[in-house]
Amino acid sequence: MEAPANMLTAGGPIVPLLMGLSVLSLTLIVVKLLEFRGILAGAERRAAALKDWTRGDREAAQAGLARGNAPADRVMQAVMQGLAAGMPRPALTGEAEWRGNAEVARMSRHIRLLELVAMISPLLGLLGTVLGMIQSFQELAAAEGAANASILAGGIWQALLTTAAGLIVAIPAAIAASMLNERVERVAQQIEIVVGQLLSTADAGN
Repeated sequence: MEAPANMLTAGGPIVPLLMGLSVLSLTLIVVKLLEFRGILAGAERRAAALKDWTRGDREAAQAGLARGNAPADRVMQAVMQGLAAGMPRPALTGEAEWRGNAEVARMSRHIRLLELVAMISPLLGLLGTVLGMIQSFQELAAAEGAANASILAGGIWQALLTTAAGLIVAIPAAIAASMLNERVERVAQQIEIVVGQLLSTADAGN
């Protein structure tokens, strides 16, 4: 069993590159997980704010949302402020839409980079394998009659190392990107629901 340092050098320049991508993806995953803490929370707070708004206590409704930090809280509070200011419905709908889109765009930041890492890592691993195989067969051809199976097997093992490294990097990045995108979609649905409920309540009160 070769030492890790020898395995890195045996895989050629592709393996250190994949290690760099691995560090990048793991850093992004940690950053996004910290950023996503609490983004789906606050359903009871928003429900209480909607009740306060329905009863006519607009200050209490907005104060309750101000204590939250979820994207749906911020968008709902902005719509309440627009309603309180007497903003026309088309302008209010546009306000809610761009604020919701801004929240989704902020949450989606760097997820595309994770998806890119998941996409290119196996390709880089395959490239490393192909280059390693080319080198192995060149050495085999140069050895002519002195070649033996162990030389070829060792070269193939080193070449396949990059494919394994590429998959090891790609799989966690792909899983994380999928899970993060799912959370973003759920938050977008939350925003759409609470804004719809608030506007329906406002229409019923007119």
